[in-house]
Amino acid sequence: QVQLVESGGGLVQPGGSLRLSCAASGVIVSSSAMGWYRQVPGKQRELVAAFTSGGTATYAEFMEGRFTISRDNAKNTVYLQMNSLKPEDTAVYYCNTGRPGLVVAGIGGDYWGQGTQVTVSS
Repeated sequence: QVQLVESGGGLVQPGGSLRLSCAASGVIVSSSAMGWYRQVPGKQRELVAAFTSGGTATYAEFMEGRFTISRDNAKNTVYLQMNSLKPEDTAVYYCNTGRPGLVVAGIGGDYWGQGTQVTVSS
């Protein structure tokens, strides 16, 4: 059974940084498509960054180089380092896995974490 547990969200000032973690079980992150999505109330969930099953990182254009996805295979954990945060980055961030074509394409695979709230505000 696949389980994804996010952590690391919180309140941060504009320009600040956060690192989100996604601890996975029932899936091997080193050989699976793993993605980070975010959702604002009233809007569709959108892809932030993802690893393909082959390990290539892909990012949404709006990241503008501010976010970095990484993973620790020994811990079976995926991270999202977020720098230069803006108020418009405020959202619930979700970890996702499943069929690679869906994860990377921005549709989302079958498995989601519970989400972690990120609030960027002064």
